[in-house]
Amino acid sequence: MLKASRKFKVPDELANLYDFANTLDLRRFTHHGVQHPQSDELSTEAGLAAWLAERKLGSGGKIRPAMFAAALQLRSSVRDYLQCDLGERLKNKTLGRSLNRMTQHFPLAVEVRDGGMTLRPVRDDALAGLSVVIAELYNAGANGTLARLKMCASDECRRIFYDRSKPATRRWCVSTLCGNRMKTRTYRERHQGVV
Repeated sequence: MLKASRKFKVPDELANLYDFANTLDLRRFTHHGVQHPQSDELSTEAGLAAWLAERKLGSGGKIRPAMFAAALQLRSSVRDYLQCDLGERLKNKTLGRSLNRMTQHFPLAVEVRDGGMTLRPVRDDALAGLSVVIAELYNAGANGTLARLKMCASDECRRIFYDRSKPATRRWCVSTLCGNRMKTRTYRERHQGVV
């Protein structure tokens, strides 16, 4: 588990999925007079290799352009999936097909090890580590914790967050920031014409 996952207390079994989805930072708001800079940790093949190596998910092999494109498409599909609420995730066939198409590039095999079973990557190249992200996605879907990974409802944020609320009904990554901005904006719009 790394800095972002640890900071927001994301369970270890979702940390790689959470961090992978958040390698794209689209936040575009001003906080305390400072504009948040947008960034993409995976803007280059070297950036992807570094991200994988930092998490001990990379084999150190060369990432080719087609592999890099597949990784970015996987991230896009995962973010699109997490953007939807749970009901839509299960019903939206287009969304499901897109994610299915991308996960096929990162196959997994069941392996019996140490008296238990685990999923391991079938790939043995530089992107084998992304199969770990797919395994976390599958496991979270199977045990129900995937419903707690959501995209912030603020159009100025779009960050993936882990919903720790008991009823799992949070809409914003940070209520005091994104939630407050959205509520204040709605209030102002509602009372704009009122004198």
